Amino acid sequence: MKSDSVQRWRPYRLLLASWLCCCSAFAWAQPAPISGTLGTVGSDTMAGLMLRWGEALNARYPDITLQFQAGGSASAPTALVAGTTRIGPMSRAMTERERQQFIQRYGYPPLQLSVARDALVLVVHRHNPLEALSLAQVDAIFSTTLACGADAPLQRWEALLPATDWPYGHIALHGRTLASGTQGLFQQRALCGGQFRRDISEHPGAAAVIAAVGESPNAMGYAGYNHLTPMVRAVALADEQGNPVEPSVANIQKATYPLSRTLYLYVNLPPGEALPAAEQAFLELVFSAEGQQIVQAAGFVALPDHLRSSQALDE
Repeated sequence: MKSDSVQRWRPYRLLLASWLCCCSAFAWAQPAPISGTLGTVGSDTMAGLMLRWGEALNARYPDITLQFQAGGSASAPTALVAGTTRIGPMSRAMTERERQQFIQRYGYPPLQLSVARDALVLVVHRHNPLEALSLAQVDAIFSTTLACGADAPLQRWEALLPATDWPYGHIALHGRTLASGTQGLFQQRALCGGQFRRDISEHPGAAAVIAAVGESPNAMGYAGYNHLTPMVRAVALADEQGNPVEPSVANIQKATYPLSRTLYLYVNLPPGEALPAAEQAFLELVFSAEGQQIVQAAGFVALPDHLRSSQALDE
């Protein structure tokens, strides 16, 4: 049985908890005035998402303006080291070299925040009957090194679709440029670190890859999941047991799709210090329910609840 003192304090504790919840809700509904320009540099894949977050932030704080420069994921570490931005969106994790350059400049590591889920998808023309590929086949199609274990290159559709009447011979390949985090991640995970073929048509944006494949029945390309259109079809990829896995929302969120990936924000936050108010408000929006609804509206996959709630700036 609880003591009398505990019983007496219980109503006050419940009232205090209720008051704190109400104050928190009221603070989010009635934000204090914040002003400033929030400059960000980084991932082209995340450009649309960043701009949508910026619009939502500006609707809540009219005196905050988000300016985003889409220079590719490789541009984010450079801008962070140079001090031209505090926040760098990246569609891949920083390399150890990029991280060490930041540490050498500031004496502490950048804060890594997971903000959304995504995937790299292999796309073919919407009428192409190809259903699934293994990662070894993907490597044999896109690389010269065959580092994933294939015996020979795959350059013609007859090798992939021998039992069909698909009439197109040579596989025309489309991908991203060197500055793109998508290209780097695809090289690392789909080519097992090998080298790309030189005849791949490289595009500065994922939308251009999708458009090129959608216009060419003999084409294949890779791009981010959120750029899929009815002009193309995403091919399933085999898991380690050889079972084909579709790039569905559930499979991407659980990371069972082989080329699932996380989208990041890297933040220059000195230990023990607080971010400026504009950056703080932006990150609060990103991890809010509204911010994750924007992730879904932009065609990405929202974070699992446990991952969203576990990320705090004071950790």
